[in-house]
Amino acid sequence: MITRFLWQGMGPGLRAAVLFVLAIGIILPLLNQLMPANSALYVPSWLLQLIGKYLCFASLALAVDLVWGFCGILTLGHAAFFALGGYCMGMYLMRQIGSRGQYGNPLLPDFMVFLNYKELPWFWHGFDQFWFAAIMIVLVPSALALALGWFAFRSRVTGVYLSIITQAMTFALMLAFFRNDMGLGGNNGMTDFKDILGFSVQSDTTRATLCFASALALAIFLVISGAVVGSRFGKALTAVRDAESRMRFLGYRVEGYKLFVFVLSAAMAGVAGALYVPQVGIINPSEFSPGNSIEAVLWVAVGGRGTLIGPIIGAFAVNFGKTYLTGALPEVWLFALGALFIAVTLFLPKGIVGLWSQLRSRGTAHKARVPA
Repeated sequence: MITRFLWQGMGPGLRAAVLFVLAIGIILPLLNQLMPANSALYVPSWLLQLIGKYLCFASLALAVDLVWGFCGILTLGHAAFFALGGYCMGMYLMRQIGSRGQYGNPLLPDFMVFLNYKELPWFWHGFDQFWFAAIMIVLVPSALALALGWFAFRSRVTGVYLSIITQAMTFALMLAFFRNDMGLGGNNGMTDFKDILGFSVQSDTTRATLCFASALALAIFLVISGAVVGSRFGKALTAVRDAESRMRFLGYRVEGYKLFVFVLSAAMAGVAGALYVPQVGIINPSEFSPGNSIEAVLWVAVGGRGTLIGPIIGAFAVNFGKTYLTGALPEVWLFALGALFIAVTLFLPKGIVGLWSQLRSRGTAHKARVPA
């Protein structure tokens, strides 16, 4: 009943996007598993892994759009929530290695043995169970967002100042996680994963399942975001974005609206990071880099801020260009990224989805003028 309510609350465009994402998550893994390797329809494992990464990036972009496009909070720290979810998953995967590590210690991961740890740190306990890791994947990013948002929003920090605070947060976390005494792998991070839920991380079946899980998570996030934006709460949220002082004058608790959507967005980013780690096989402090948060904002800007569908298009388009250019012309990529940012700011302020809507409205107006 709840699912039917959520589905009926979305527009036709959002429904089509959800079905398309689910189709990607079902058809591509099936083609990988059922088709022979010499078939034209066969999807190789490396492509499946690449699509899985793009789906995780799309979930991160959707999370950023939820707070920036509909609440007006330009966050430059969502890479921190993404990385924290990834580290929670990495801790679970490291605990699954057991005595199969290079040093053969059944309890301590290899990097702890190398750094002469005598016992497992207290915050590692429980991560040998998937259910506990799944809770932490959602809880840790949400708790950080709750703490940051509580103080920032109650202090009425807005605009560029809030953006600087979120960027400073992710930079501080990056520096902290680079330390070996943090007990999280230091600058090398965590890698050499073996199993997830008893299945080999390197097997094609596991990669197909992870790709499907990434698509399913993105589809669920689309449904949740659509339900939030399309509700009365969402209307008040956009009013906070457009006229915050007026909403305060009318008696609305603006801080509560901001805090709810900020925590929800952080949880979504954490789940995306957790699905990303087993597909790439590593998690290290570079995921906290402020540049990653800026890239996520660029995905939203390219696709279309405040559209829900646009960030997904932007994430796929920009990362496809990144994959191609870093392989063909690696020295050109950073210049291309900067040029893309400038071009979007000057010529596509509403992104790809906004441009499409504008062209379609012009076409409709032209057809209406022709009979007259």
